[in-house]
Amino acid sequence: MPRSTRFSLVIVPILVLIVAMTSIQSGASLAKSLFPEVGASGTTALRLSLAAIILCAIMRPWRAKLTLQSCRSLVAYGLALGGMNLLFYLSLKTIPLGIAVALEFTGPLALALLSSRRLLDFVWIALAIFGIWLLLPTGKSEAALDPLGMALSLAAGVCWALYIVFGQKAGAEHGHHTVALGTVVAALLVFPIGLSQVGTSLFALDILPIAIGVAILSSALPYSLEMVALTRLPARTFSVLMSMEPAIAALSGLLFLSERLTLSQWIAISAIILASAGAAATIRPQK
Repeated sequence: MPRSTRFSLVIVPILVLIVAMTSIQSGASLAKSLFPEVGASGTTALRLSLAAIILCAIMRPWRAKLTLQSCRSLVAYGLALGGMNLLFYLSLKTIPLGIAVALEFTGPLALALLSSRRLLDFVWIALAIFGIWLLLPTGKSEAALDPLGMALSLAAGVCWALYIVFGQKAGAEHGHHTVALGTVVAALLVFPIGLSQVGTSLFALDILPIAIGVAILSSALPYSLEMVALTRLPARTFSVLMSMEPAIAALSGLLFLSERLTLSQWIAISAIILASAGAAATIRPQK
């Protein structure tokens, strides 16, 4: 294979996916700067609402042919998306970004391992449990994590697993319109919650530029880039590369939010990354 062809078929999609993951975590860092103004729920409401507007303008989802049956999976997908984002942002109030993403990753990891029963899969389960155990607040560490924040991240991981399940069904029925339609449903779920929490502060013009930046960095841009990478990379390669996201999140938290992690927390994140990458690379669905 010529070098130029290999570069375009392999290297470019990998670089695109890395840019997408960096964009998502940079957006999360930027979103955290809005918490003092509109809180976590208000920030989630702004992100999803603005992202829905942007995605609808680009993807024109009104062209999709909706039926009562297809709408069920679409609504479930959107509710999972909204719950995932809201719970994740609520967790960021009290725990560092990298740790929140690592804990959230346990949802897709559990979903992947549920389809297999090999001995090797229990190695990945043990690694993930070990990582979570290292993060548990023992009272002896100066950097003990907030239990509620950890629980919210794990709950976001459950929503992420549901997002994958219902997203596959909705995607098969609505194709490229799924992301825009699902984001609209998520916005309809979360916006009233954010509005009830912060009121008219949600419409303050001075925070609009940051909110638009969060919507673009965390939703519109990475979703589009991930779709490019997903269509050009094998599913297993895509999943293994996605396992880098907790590390990228931890670095984003360090660079943009000055969130310094302890050695044990870095080991915990590494264990969860290794568990996710290992499961993605070796998983064999049960027949």
